[in-house]
Order: sequence, then structure tokens, then C-alpha cells
Amino acid sequence: MIPATFSYHRPKSIAEATSLLAQHSDEARVLAGGQSLIPMMKLRLAAPEHLIDLGGIAELKGVQRNGNTLVIGATTTQHELQQSKIALDAAPILREASLLIADPQVRYVGTLGGNIANGDPGNDMPAVMICLDATYRVVGHGGVQTIKARDFYEGIYATALKPDQIVTAVEIPVPPTGHGWAYEKLKRKVGDYATAAAGVILTVRGGKVASCAIALSNLADRALLAADAAAAVVGSAVDKDALAAAARAARAIMAPASDTRGPAEYRIAVGGVMVERALKRAFERAKG
Repeated sequence: MIPATFSYHRPKSIAEATSLLAQHSDEARVLAGGQSLIPMMKLRLAAPEHLIDLGGIAELKGVQRNGNTLVIGATTTQHELQQSKIALDAAPILREASLLIADPQVRYVGTLGGNIANGDPGNDMPAVMICLDATYRVVGHGGVQTIKARDFYEGIYATALKPDQIVTAVEIPVPPTGHGWAYEKLKRKVGDYATAAAGVILTVRGGKVASCAIALSNLADRALLAADAAAAVVGSAVDKDALAAAARAARAIMAPASDTRGPAEYRIAVGGVMVERALKRAFERAKG
């Protein structure tokens, strides 16, 4: 299908972009890579009267490390993120998860900011950012604001962003050297959203888990922080009982819809399996 008629804007600065958003308010949508928005526009599920393309704003792109903080510009593509040695050295889970998003054609164009900002519970990076305790740098007509990833998601396509705000960068506290990580994703075919997925970041001290964060993708109306599941493995060597307890706690907060990927009961069941697999791999990586 062909999208409805719209006015196209390509600002050259963040200030110009936020001014356009403030001017057109609910009638405008921001375009990053367009891999989510354009298909929705073609299906008439989204019909903005004004499209504001961020592709011309150079300051929104790039990966850098400032001390113990990794800073990634919002229009950095998934492919660029995968190729960044800075990102790989600081937080290797970013590359692991990014390689599981859609297919290479999408990853060459799709951006990190677009993946985290549109509130689609099927996207992978929101759960990764929740795991990493990332902060989103947000700019609007009223100035600069920071919002924790863990506070950002409110429901399906619902976030803490105001109508005149855009995400300009992601700030990630660099995990300690020797941490363990894993992102496990079950999907029907290459390019599909997850049937269920789980991300894990943990540290090990004395052969046992010292700290842990677990987040879930596409198992509710938003990405979820599975705090009780993470607590279930702290102090353990990720043995059978600890894994079972973590899976139970994670399943308790899952509320997926029944869809073409399977009934809700199946998705909850395999969601627990993804948590167990991610914990095992993260623990092995942290040990050695």
C-alpha cells in the first residue's frame, strides 16, 4: 500500500527538529531508520501529517566512551553498532542482541534510537537497555532530560516521551571487566520478532553470582525487568534449583498475547527456557 499524504521535513539540528515537533505536536512523527514506521504508514496503521527525518543531524550518530559511560547516538545504525570496537569492548551484549534483529538489510538502515524509542514490545534493544540499566538522553522544546530505560516503557507503543521530545543518545554504565552476558531469542524464522527472549548481565565472585539483571522481550505489553528472577540466582552457582527458581519468577510476570507465534501458555513456557539458557551462558562467560 501507499502511505497517506504527508509533509516531509529534514532538519539539520536537534533544535530545529524539536521546534518542528513542538509546532506540529500530535500530527508529527519522527523518522530515524524507518524500519518500523514506514511499514506502519504503508498499512495506514500510522498516518502522520508531518514526517520529521532525523537523518540529516550529524550529532545524533556515533559511539564513544566517556570514562565508565558508553554513549551511543540515537541514529547509529545496528550495523554501525555491531562494527564498533568501543561498544564491543564495553558491552558485548549489544552486538550479540543486535545481530538477532531482523536481517542484514534492516540492520544496515535501522537505528538504535528507533528500536528503543517507539515502544514496540517486540523490539529487542529495550530489554537489553533495561538489563544494562541504561539512561536515555531526551531533548524537547523545554530542554534536556534523562530517563532511565527501566522507567521509559509504559505499554504498547507508549513511552515516557512527550510529543515534542526525541531520544538523542543512550548512556550505558560500562559493566565491570569480566562480567557475564547473554541474549537468548527464540523466533520462528530469520527476521521475525521474538516468540520469547531474555537478556542477562551478571557478575561472579568466588564462583557464585554477585549481581544479576534479567530483562524480557515480547513477553508482555512492554520490555520487563525480571527483578525477582535475578534475585533467585544471586549467591548461587547457577545450579539446577536456582535456574528453576529464576524461571518460575520470570514466568510469574509474563503476560504475552496469543498470536501467530503461539498461544500465551507456550510463550510463557519458552520464556522461562530463554531465561535459563541466558543465565547459563552468562555465568559461563563470567567464569572464564
